Amino acid sequence: MSVSDSLFARALQLIPGGVNSPVRAFRSVGGAPFFVKRAEGAHLITADDRTLIDFVCTWGPAIHGHNHPRIRAAIATALENGTSFGTPNPYEVEMAELIVRFVPSIQKVRMCNSGTEATMSAIRLARGFTKRDKIIKFAGCYHGHSDSLLIKAGSGALTHGNPDSAGVPASFARETIVLPYNDRGALDAAFAANPGQIAGVIIEPYCGNVGFIMPDAGYLEYLRKVTSEHGTVLIFDEVMTGFRLAKGGVQELEHITPDLTTLGKIIGGGLPVGAFGGRADIMDHLAPLGPVYQAGTLSGNPLAMAAGIAALRLLDEENPYARLDALGRQLREAVLDAAKAKGIALQCPQRGAMFSLFFTATPVRDYATALTGDAALFKKFFHTCLDHGVYLAPSPYEAAFLSTAHAGADLDRACEVMAAAIRAL
Repeated sequence: MSVSDSLFARALQLIPGGVNSPVRAFRSVGGAPFFVKRAEGAHLITADDRTLIDFVCTWGPAIHGHNHPRIRAAIATALENGTSFGTPNPYEVEMAELIVRFVPSIQKVRMCNSGTEATMSAIRLARGFTKRDKIIKFAGCYHGHSDSLLIKAGSGALTHGNPDSAGVPASFARETIVLPYNDRGALDAAFAANPGQIAGVIIEPYCGNVGFIMPDAGYLEYLRKVTSEHGTVLIFDEVMTGFRLAKGGVQELEHITPDLTTLGKIIGGGLPVGAFGGRADIMDHLAPLGPVYQAGTLSGNPLAMAAGIAALRLLDEENPYARLDALGRQLREAVLDAAKAKGIALQCPQRGAMFSLFFTATPVRDYATALTGDAALFKKFFHTCLDHGVYLAPSPYEAAFLSTAHAGADLDRACEVMAAAIRAL
């Protein structure tokens, strides 16, 4: 028995499903998960001493690769002064200054401890600010596992065939309107059917939790127009895309100004983190200034802030986005060329350091078209890649990520493996 198999057997006795986040269980691709003991650059080193080229990148944060020396040094320096204070600390102020400077729409920001906390708090704030109850989300967009948002979610909920989680009261679900992504008519109809009732619209401006999907031309602009007309708070969930596709996220690329933005992942440099921010008049409704309560013992934790500041400074210095997009295009062309030669239908949406593979002839533009992908083909593809040292997310409904550490031989090797895996289907 391998070391990973032994660890998983022990975990199954103590942890539900043997994992602490469902998609890690490999249920949608079959087999058992491997355990990792170390990560460096573009590589994971498993408990059985296998080295894998990693395109999960700890689900997004590792834009500089794993275990970057600058981030590690920043954590070590902060650690000399303690792990947590329960008081304001200087790192929080510097992080807020960086976020406000980088993200066009954010005038004020509050730190929290996860993307789920960020989206949950942004929804509460939108409701408190507008004094309305209903929210709109989009099928396949995952915004964390709070009750209001775990309706027709993507990510692990979709992977496990259970988009509507047990334990979410029907009364909560009734306040959440779920629409198809990229459908203007459905948006208009929802506002017409609920006049003066919609507090907020939350959206992944580029979807990452049903696979990587981009908006139709003009769709986000239309969403901004409609929400403004109805006095509804527009929330961009950029937990995944923030700082990954541009320093200012999708809103910088698309020239859209949402009212609130949720962030996470990269701003923690690999440590637990979340944040939400936006217009000052909305943010000032938070306690202690306003009536909307939100708090967290470890919010603004000095270790997470130090790691995130180092990650953001590196992005500021290196501005790696054109280089990351070139790496993404190289990989996309390699897999599409292999699929064409083999006669296999494949969609590979990609922008910058994010991409997905959908084994379907149907262009993927929403939840329904994502589900047209051949999950059995993806399963074979996934395991062939893994057997040859390339690790992709263990689900056909997750985005993949690149880092600056993938450049050169690692990416060339990954392109070869992925192309060969397609040819072997």
